[in-house]
Amino acid sequence: MKRTRTAALAFAVAAVAALPALGQAATAADGTYLQDPAGGEKSMKSQWTKDEMHKVEGQFRLYPGVQYKTVTRPGPSGAPEYERKAADPKTLAWQPSFDFGWAVSDSTLVKKAVTTKDGKHPIVVHAVLRRSSDHAKAAEVHKELTGQPATGRVRVPGGRRIACDTGEYTVEWSVTRSGYGTLTGTLPWNSSCEQYRTAFSTENGKV
Repeated sequence: MKRTRTAALAFAVAAVAALPALGQAATAADGTYLQDPAGGEKSMKSQWTKDEMHKVEGQFRLYPGVQYKTVTRPGPSGAPEYERKAADPKTLAWQPSFDFGWAVSDSTLVKKAVTTKDGKHPIVVHAVLRRSSDHAKAAEVHKELTGQPATGRVRVPGGRRIACDTGEYTVEWSVTRSGYGTLTGTLPWNSSCEQYRTAFSTENGKV
C-alpha cells in the first residue's frame, strides 16, 4: 500500500538516517526554510511613514515542502519477510507554502523613538511564485487579515504541486499595513530534487 508523505527541505541533509522512520508522518512546517531578509530568525525589513512616527516591518519565508510516496520492499538477505517502507524517488514533487511575519510600531513622542506595538491592525499578505526562465506564474497567494495584533505571523499553503527539476523560481512577496506602507522582496528557489534522489537511492542500496 502506497502512502503519500510530506517532509521538509531539511530532510535532505539527514535523509539516510531518517528514512527507516518514514512510517511516521512529517510535515513541511517542521523543516528549514528560505528567508527574506537573510539573517537570523528575527531579521526583518522595515519602513517608516513620511512623518517618521509609524513603522511597519516584514519578513517572508518559503517552505518548499517535498512530497513522495513509499513502497514496500523486502527485508535484508536472509530475512526477506521483514518488509519495510522505503521512499520512491519517482514520486518526488514539491508543494510550497508561504510564511509571512510582521510588526507594526508607533512612536509616542519623538520621531523614530519610544515606540510601542499596540492595537489591532489590517494586514495584507501576498506572494507570487514565478518560473525564472519565462516569468510564468506557478502559484499565488493573497490574504487580507483584519484585527491582527501588532506582531504576528501567518502561513498560507501554496495549493500547487511543483514538479521536481523544473528550473529556478523566484518568489515576489509583500506585506502591507494600510496607512503605514508596503514592504516587498524577492527570494530565489531551485526546484532540483537531486539531494533527495541521492539519499533515497543510498537508503535503498542503489549507490
